[in-house]
Amino acid sequence: MLPPSWTPPPTPAFVPTPDPLTPARDITHQHFQAGDQVVVLKGVAGGELWGDAMRIVVPSWHTPTDEDGWRLRDATGGAQTYITAHPRYLVHLSRRCPDCLIYLRAMEDYLLPKYASRDQLIDCGWYTTTALNQLVHVADSQGGR
Repeated sequence: MLPPSWTPPPTPAFVPTPDPLTPARDITHQHFQAGDQVVVLKGVAGGELWGDAMRIVVPSWHTPTDEDGWRLRDATGGAQTYITAHPRYLVHLSRRCPDCLIYLRAMEDYLLPKYASRDQLIDCGWYTTTALNQLVHVADSQGGR
């Protein structure tokens, strides 16, 4: 039995949520090119998907997956203005391509119902950045590929 003064901890804005879509996404390096504006989807805010918007700069080897990736620039700067990411983490912002739209819709269908009643920013906790400024999905950091 719990003591009478015990109260459950508040629900954090960070809510680990499994991501069954991104690790299995089949998108090639050639799908993107230097200059493209992209977003890395990270969660939900106010009933919409949210993420980090960036611009693709140059090809760059993605060490965590041992595959071709892209060097990205975050225009807002910060501690990690430049990072390297795998193409499957990216969604076009600068153009509407069918592959990215299908992925975006699938993410909306999967995530939005889960957080329909929550107004706060929800970080699903899928990504971390390594010491080498490599953006890595949790599925990849655990030997996913």
